[in-house]
Amino acid sequence: MIQKGYVVILLLVVQCVFPKRAVDTPLDTLTGKSFEYLHSQFGNSIYNPAKSKIYVSALLKKAKNEKVNYEHLALAYKACIINADQSARLIYADSMINYALLNKGDELIGSSYLTKGIIHYSRMEHIKALDNYIIADRFISRVDNPLLSSKTKYEIAKIKYYLGFYDEAIALLTECVAYFKEENDRAYLNSLHMLGLCYTKNGKYDWASQTNDLGINEGRMFDDTSMESYFEHSRGINFCYQGNYKVAIKGLKTALPEIIALKDYANEAIAYFHIGKSYWALKRYSDAVTYFKKVDDIFQKKGYMLPDLRKGYEYLIDFYKERNDTQSQLFYINQLLKIDRILAQDYKYLLRKIVKEYDTKELIKAKNAIENTVLLTRIAACVVVLILIVVIIYLIHRNRRNQKLFEELMNRDTAKHTVPRVIVFNESEVGLGISEPAKQVPQTFDAKDKPARTISPDIEAAIVKKLEKFEGNKKYLEKDMTVRKMAALLHTNDKYVTKIIAKHRGKGTIEYITDLKLDYIVEMLKTEGRYRNYTHKALGEEAGFRTTQHFTNAFKSYTGITPTYFIYKLKKAMAADNSQ
Repeated sequence: MIQKGYVVILLLVVQCVFPKRAVDTPLDTLTGKSFEYLHSQFGNSIYNPAKSKIYVSALLKKAKNEKVNYEHLALAYKACIINADQSARLIYADSMINYALLNKGDELIGSSYLTKGIIHYSRMEHIKALDNYIIADRFISRVDNPLLSSKTKYEIAKIKYYLGFYDEAIALLTECVAYFKEENDRAYLNSLHMLGLCYTKNGKYDWASQTNDLGINEGRMFDDTSMESYFEHSRGINFCYQGNYKVAIKGLKTALPEIIALKDYANEAIAYFHIGKSYWALKRYSDAVTYFKKVDDIFQKKGYMLPDLRKGYEYLIDFYKERNDTQSQLFYINQLLKIDRILAQDYKYLLRKIVKEYDTKELIKAKNAIENTVLLTRIAACVVVLILIVVIIYLIHRNRRNQKLFEELMNRDTAKHTVPRVIVFNESEVGLGISEPAKQVPQTFDAKDKPARTISPDIEAAIVKKLEKFEGNKKYLEKDMTVRKMAALLHTNDKYVTKIIAKHRGKGTIEYITDLKLDYIVEMLKTEGRYRNYTHKALGEEAGFRTTQHFTNAFKSYTGITPTYFIYKLKKAMAADNSQ
């Protein structure tokens, strides 16, 4: 015994001297990871409650350790909601909103209120749901986030559907379908399902059928058949409204097991009502009553009721009245009165709230958009008017300038082409080859060339006479008239031609030839009516220009106006002369 006592004491001493090392738990390890990693892993394990709970706990612990990180605290509580019990979800939602408000980010606040609204709607608390949706919309409308905006529209559309505003719900859901088709498969399928229900209520049964078929096919394409029972459910309701009662009963009964398994008592009650309604239409009253009672059972347990479902109580009252069962008749009368009070209260509040706070806001938004458009239109109109005024002033100025240039061209002596210069050869100038002061002679030749005094007076006079003959014979009209070709015609060399033209015509050789061509065309247009009907191409070829573009550019550069304008004014002037 004593030995055993020593052993125990020894063990205690060893344990105190060499304590066990603390072993890190999986949660401690995860909190060392980044928020991005934890959110990613949570998303991957969202359908595995046991596994996702570990990541949620890690997110929450890490966020709490970083006390001022309000954004991640809000997101951590949002993650807590996913797999939490129904009773705990609102508690987490309130925590999420509190931290979102501390974070002061409109997007996070809007998203948090939207989440809380969705929780209330799932609990059939439509009034509280709408209150949160409207607050969410107020914050979300301040940010550029199409995803959150579309989610809000979807939730508001469900309230519109509940109130019977089917056209307005369809408009919102159509936007949701268009957006979610590219962004979120499940939200896309949900929107299609809700849209199909709205079409049915609106009497557009073919559209409802097409939408339900599309939902089933799209779900299979996405490899997501989780919504298939809901589309079958919607199909059954659509068949019921069309009077195809047997098919409606079969479709709804097919959809019910999965809906019951999902504990979706709202759609369960809706299915029971439409099965009962179909049986009633088929005069199978006892079967109908069985299903109407199932609706009432859900109402008593869950408090769920839609305006449409109250009709079942009228059938129950009539059924028991026919059988003189006053006790059952009185029971369902009291149930119906209770339902009407609830619906009246809900409907009145929801109607006032959605019209005054949501629809009015949307109207104001539309009004502001229209006013902004009108303002922009007015500004654009003013800019256009200003531009038009500038254009008109420019056109008036151009027209006056063109008219003046036309008159100058009409008065120009284009028949002689150039004004002949009086050439006097003085003895003092022999050897210099200069008949005018040098300052009046354009220096268009190369400074390296030998000076003009190398041309003897006799040679210069001979070349000038040949030049006049060149002009008289209209040799300049030949195509590709070059200095070398002209020198050959004048029986001299290139340099002499250049210097003689510069001295006696005051121009460069190319400019001189071009101007002769244009003077000729202008004169022909003035005197020969047939030329006014020529095309620009024909006129250019007549004058020996290489291309039509070369001709029109040269004409505009020489005269200041286009050939088209000159011909137009000529024809107009001739017509005026003929009319007198």
